[in-house]
Amino acid sequence: MLAQKTRYALRALLYLAEAEKGRSVQVADIAATQQVPRKYLELILLDLKKAGMVSSRRGPGGGYVLARAPAEISFAEVIRLMDGPIALVPCASQNFYERCDDCHDEAGCAIRMVMARVREDADRILSATTLANAAAFEVLAAA
Repeated sequence: MLAQKTRYALRALLYLAEAEKGRSVQVADIAATQQVPRKYLELILLDLKKAGMVSSRRGPGGGYVLARAPAEISFAEVIRLMDGPIALVPCASQNFYERCDDCHDEAGCAIRMVMARVREDADRILSATTLANAAAFEVLAAA
């Protein structure tokens, strides 16, 4: 399950993706429209800035903008940044692999095999879904 922090990050990024190109958006505007607590959003935006997904501008007309094109930021990248692995069990993760503490036969473990397939499908879908794709979904839903 996605953490609330990850959902807030995705909401903020989608809001920035839908903003007029190059226009800075203030934290207060994102927080109000996306129903995210402002202080928590500020911390999330700092994480996104460190990862190179957003940049900030100071002064009048300042705020946040996407640092890359919406088509270059995938859901998988955001989820891994905010939540960690996409895999449901640590032994099925490619980027965050850990052997399960109670595992008796990792090579023959049916749970691991199924969860690896789930991770592969989820990763394929999340990697192929960008902010641009998702923003288009929201436009279609609003129509």
